[in-house]
Amino acid sequence: MGLTAEQLRGSLDALAAREPMLARQLERIGYPAPRARQPGFHTLLRTIVGQQVSVAAAASVWAKLEADLGPDLAPQSLLARDFEALRACGLSRQKQGYARSLCELVAAGALDFAALPADDEAAIALLTQIKGIGRWSAEIYLLFAEGRADIWPAGDLAVQEGVRRLLDLPDRPSEKATRALAEPWSPQRGAMAIFTWHFYASPAL
Repeated sequence: MGLTAEQLRGSLDALAAREPMLARQLERIGYPAPRARQPGFHTLLRTIVGQQVSVAAAASVWAKLEADLGPDLAPQSLLARDFEALRACGLSRQKQGYARSLCELVAAGALDFAALPADDEAAIALLTQIKGIGRWSAEIYLLFAEGRADIWPAGDLAVQEGVRRLLDLPDRPSEKATRALAEPWSPQRGAMAIFTWHFYASPAL
């Protein structure tokens, strides 16, 4: 269910004790709100549904899927529908492929959301077996749905820009550089990621 407000505060306070720039910005803009999602199959299916469309469009497709497949939206129910039925719900051919990949892995028992590997990299490797789920989506799931404390989505452009501003860098760092810059913040990089989004969205003054 994501990092709690208490966990965020504790982690950021610990980081701020050794990072003066973070301490200054915490005093200026305060602590970020928790970001939480329900763990499990439905959250990743919603991620697939929401790719490259507006929030409103994704909500419309999801409502149609629930109406057609039932509110439980079981993987087996989606797999039983043909192309035309899913297209009528708003799923493109590509997204149907992604959704079926997810459902097939769950239905076969190859992906158990209640028992993902404890090692973050192993969990990311398992989640990225799903077609359409890249490293960023896997990291966001582990941070927001499981509350894993050391997840660092270095490929996120807002995280990169937040790091640039926090560290007063001349240019936005690459994904590789953003990952390297965050090494000193381990094992509390998840809280730092949530703070960088908060900082990125805050007014400059």
